[in-house]
Amino acid sequence: MFLLLSWILGTSEWTPFFSNPVECFLQGLVGACGISVLYNLMRVYYFIQTCKTTLQFWLLSVLLSLVGSRVCSLIVLEFTVRAVTTWTSDAYVRGTDLLLIQCQFSLGCGLVCTMVFLHQGAPHTSLSLFLAAALSWALASVSHRLWNHVAKLYPLHSRERYCGKCISLLTSGHNILASLQRVVVLAFALATVAATATVYDQFLAQKDALKFWIPLTLCYTALVVYIPESQHRQTGTDTLLQTAVRRLGALLVLMLTVGDWSDVLHVLITFLGEAVCLLPSQDLVEAVLEVRNCHFYTNSTIVLVYFKALFC
Repeated sequence: MFLLLSWILGTSEWTPFFSNPVECFLQGLVGACGISVLYNLMRVYYFIQTCKTTLQFWLLSVLLSLVGSRVCSLIVLEFTVRAVTTWTSDAYVRGTDLLLIQCQFSLGCGLVCTMVFLHQGAPHTSLSLFLAAALSWALASVSHRLWNHVAKLYPLHSRERYCGKCISLLTSGHNILASLQRVVVLAFALATVAATATVYDQFLAQKDALKFWIPLTLCYTALVVYIPESQHRQTGTDTLLQTAVRRLGALLVLMLTVGDWSDVLHVLITFLGEAVCLLPSQDLVEAVLEVRNCHFYTNSTIVLVYFKALFC
């Protein structure tokens, strides 16, 4: 049935999930674990409450398993270009923390793209992906346990001063965001290399390379120029959602022009993936904006938001 559907769509490489579902699910699991680490540690930094995210985690695992490496590569390259543009502009101080929220699904795509690139031609791909997924699961579990500990016990332990974890967060928790930024930059740097190689093999090496490259350059240049300007004028959850819709909408138009039907389907899946990441992050966006608007800062942002939650 999968082969028939692939033939109907006009490509033999409709999605890697159909060729090896185990490997694709492991790749998606690695991406979802990376998103979970970023999501949990940002909540530890801003110390805000949240509902259980188990459904979000497994849904992201499935969605990242279905998105092909071709579309993942394009998403990674587009977000990397836009992030570099933001960091080199006046929005560096204002936009870095919000970029961490925006990059959640792009980070998952980057991890999937990197896994595909590193395991091309590997003799034991499934075993390697299983080990990578196990390590990612361990890191995600550590970050999730840390968040659960902080959410339930930090108010008590920070006053009693007998918990090593909470004391460490009280004294050095303000470094979490900077550490996350460095790790995310490293992850996107590796993903950019993998994405560039994938785009060259899948698109630019073909005879119609110029047919693909010219509209790609025009669309992404317009996005890089327009989206940061719109974020200067307004900031909030609605703005982040509108930004994601613009980015993916331009990519959808591009795939309708020069891509395969499989690419169009994968872009539609990414719309759902972005929504799964951004909609539960509304409280994170509000916390970021509240911290930015505060005129009084302590040595630790955790302490600031914690006392605000106690007395407000």
